Amino acid sequence: MSVSREEYRKEKSKKETKPKAGRKIRVRLIPIWLRLIIITVLIAVSIISGAIVGYSFLGGGKPGDVFKKSTWTHIGDLVNKGVK
Repeated sequence: MSVSREEYRKEKSKKETKPKAGRKIRVRLIPIWLRLIIITVLIAVSIISGAIVGYSFLGGGKPGDVFKKSTWTHIGDLVNKGVK
């Protein structure tokens, strides 16, 4: 009772084409891997924009200074001032 590959595919497609009553088929417009990339990019953008807003508007510095290493070493020195 062996079934050929074509016959098996026909039987399988017949079973799959009949949707169950009352169940909706969900189609994802954005795949999961793309969602993860989008979320990662949005997190990075929010961190960078938050640092720019915090340093330039609230702190009174220049927006471009956020990307300099000397700024972050100075902030690190201020945070770790009393710790030794």
